[in-house]
Amino acid sequence: MTYFIDIAHNSLNKDGEELCGDKVEVIRRDKSAIVVMADGLGSGVKANILSTLTSKIAITMLKEGASIYETVDTIINTLPVCKVRKLAYSTFTIAEIQENGEAYLAEYDNPPVYLLREGRLVPLERRETVINGTIVKESNFQLEKGDLFVIISDGVVHAGVGGVLNLGWQWNNVGEYLNRAAMNQKSARKISRNLIDTCQYLYMDKPGDDTTVVAIKIRDKEVVDLFTGPPKDPLKDKEAVEKFMSGSGKKVVCGGTAAKIVARELGKKVIPNMDFIDPEVPPTAEIDGIDLVTEGVLTLSKTIEKMNRYIDSPYKDNLFESFDKEDGASRLARLLIEDCTHLNLWVGKAVNPAHQNPDFPIDLSIKLKVVNELIKTMEKLGTKVSLTYI
Repeated sequence: MTYFIDIAHNSLNKDGEELCGDKVEVIRRDKSAIVVMADGLGSGVKANILSTLTSKIAITMLKEGASIYETVDTIINTLPVCKVRKLAYSTFTIAEIQENGEAYLAEYDNPPVYLLREGRLVPLERRETVINGTIVKESNFQLEKGDLFVIISDGVVHAGVGGVLNLGWQWNNVGEYLNRAAMNQKSARKISRNLIDTCQYLYMDKPGDDTTVVAIKIRDKEVVDLFTGPPKDPLKDKEAVEKFMSGSGKKVVCGGTAAKIVARELGKKVIPNMDFIDPEVPPTAEIDGIDLVTEGVLTLSKTIEKMNRYIDSPYKDNLFESFDKEDGASRLARLLIEDCTHLNLWVGKAVNPAHQNPDFPIDLSIKLKVVNELIKTMEKLGTKVSLTYI
């Protein structure tokens, strides 16, 4: 059985620093994902350079098939131990996860990772491997559906030291928090975001250390099929709708003309929904058998705006609350963030004159530009996107 590896990460810079001393690299391959989290010694520019070098070396070598021994040996020889503090210039955690749940972990001086399963913290058996005089802790284990696997930097467990919490947020306390999150949240992004928000609060908005969270959730594949724009050839309307409806994913139709085509081919009616009116977003509609029906370009643009604000916003701004509205853009953003691991886009290439930008040729119509922006946004979330022009 194969799963979707949902990966998200967030970081806080140490107060007063423009650059973060922690660095995360993620690379997805056909049937696996590799995650590297490096924590550079100190903070600011120097730490950022050290952690970036470490993570880039690791992710590049592992991607090209190098062994963990070769990778760590290269890192150690590239970034020697600090002579004054007798500490490594950069610590790191490396995880490789297969779609069948097989996982490998290598840890060097970062806080231990968390594995949460069915309401409990699962201990990992670690073996110590000495590489060029450095002790690396390795683990091999099997992940299951619903498991939450979390990598943190030491800024997480230091949150609140000397402030809200005298001794900081201890490792076990973080584990208890993550256990509740694993039971209540499906999305890795929401889990990582909520944990980093809590650290921001414990630091009273002035982080005393660079702080990073990488959340990895093992989920079933969740597909959303989104149909927008009429097909270029009207004679292919029936074929396009049949292909759109053939999958088992949730169905979304964006655009008035697209909605009419889908309803006609399904023998259904488009019923306007006036239960929720938002002055910025056109109203939704309903078609029997379709999960969500919205207006086209305006709603998609607003959806992208909401999603990007959520992804890129300062952590103290809990923008997810704005998605609780029932307008079309909020409902679509909520669906794509929380309930979509694979997005299939069915995009009609008929040009709508109302959306045409006179400064660009037909093939760069506003509709297609909005679709490309949606793809970029979904890829930021780690969603797998398939695009079919009709």
